[in-house]
Amino acid sequence: MDFTIPQDLEDYYAELVSFIEAEIEPLVAKDDNIRFFDHRRENARTDWERGGLPDHEWEDLLRQARKVADEAGHWRFSAPRKYGGKDGSNLWMAVIRDRFAQAGLGLHNDLQNEHSIVGNFPFVAMFEQWGTEEQKQEFILGGFEGNRRVAFGLTEPDHGSDATHMETTAVREKRDGVDGWLLNGEKMWITGMHVATHCAMFCRTSGEAGDARGITCLLVPTPTEGLEIEEWMWIFNMPTDHPRLSAKDVWVPESAMLGREGLGLALAQSFVHQNRIRQAASSLGAATYCVEESVKYARTRKPFGEELARNQAIQFPLVELATQCEMLRLLIYKTAWEMDNMPHEEIETTISDKVSMCNYWANRLVCEAADRAMQVHGGIGYSRHKPFEHIYRHHRRYRITEGAEEIQMRKVGAYLFGYLGPRKGRFG
Repeated sequence: MDFTIPQDLEDYYAELVSFIEAEIEPLVAKDDNIRFFDHRRENARTDWERGGLPDHEWEDLLRQARKVADEAGHWRFSAPRKYGGKDGSNLWMAVIRDRFAQAGLGLHNDLQNEHSIVGNFPFVAMFEQWGTEEQKQEFILGGFEGNRRVAFGLTEPDHGSDATHMETTAVREKRDGVDGWLLNGEKMWITGMHVATHCAMFCRTSGEAGDARGITCLLVPTPTEGLEIEEWMWIFNMPTDHPRLSAKDVWVPESAMLGREGLGLALAQSFVHQNRIRQAASSLGAATYCVEESVKYARTRKPFGEELARNQAIQFPLVELATQCEMLRLLIYKTAWEMDNMPHEEIETTISDKVSMCNYWANRLVCEAADRAMQVHGGIGYSRHKPFEHIYRHHRRYRITEGAEEIQMRKVGAYLFGYLGPRKGRFG
């Protein structure tokens, strides 16, 4: 077994570091843009007069960084070559995301907006697998060109992790001789709706509550008559781009359907594994950053005339966190490598439990590491002059989104006890 990071990956990462120093850091140095990353970050990023939405100047800065990265050939790295990418593998993405987060907060990789100079594009996989040729052209290429942005309308106010009991419905209705769907219901936490051109609305079109089949995905343009944002939900780490919205007699043509009628949940699962392993790598990197910054501080801080690091009460918690980081890094890299060496459709039935292990444990670990960093740093660690409170507040969301950790532990349990996966049937 060879655990060495491939040399071509090391070379590419060195290229990324040089690019960040030459192109991204100068953007941060301009026009007091550092305010988006120092102690003023939450206030600077938030337009409090516009419902708590992201500030225009903040989002303009993110667009500038993406544009520069795209021109340099980095932003679309993970996308297929036919869409201008480099077919970036899960292993390479895991290593890059881990190392980016180890570098701390920065314009190179700020996941509060799911922003990175090396982008992650779950909708590409979804449209590639389920979309028509027309939809692929419109939404994949349009997404990269910036004239299409799709929000993901799955969650509902009364049905979070359980999408099979969703109350949003659609029935067939013809208008002016055109076959289509009439949609009614409510959605919650639909990220990015303030800039979305379409919302992928998941709705029940057949079957009974609790059935996995019978849910269909409809691409609803925004704005559309009857589709309303009811309120912007203020969150732990502002700004917000997460609304509660309603659909009242929203009509879309048959061509708005993505994938096959009644198989919408399968569509929703089509990209979850890529998202989870890359998110795990980012959380791992942020956890490592918190540990390393705490070690540095403990070696230089000298209360009572002696290094803080001499105290086992400081050492031992950081030793445990550092150990978990090292073990988790091996599991994340191994799982990402396995994902690269099997057909995409086999991941769900063979190693989906390992992906969930990586994700829920990394998201829990980073919260523990950020909390410990605050404790080690004392008062300054609790302040916004250090990034630990921001790291905690941001990554705490990942223990709920992308599949709550309890849902992912249930997946691991189903594999472990043989209800799903390779061990199914082993226990009779």
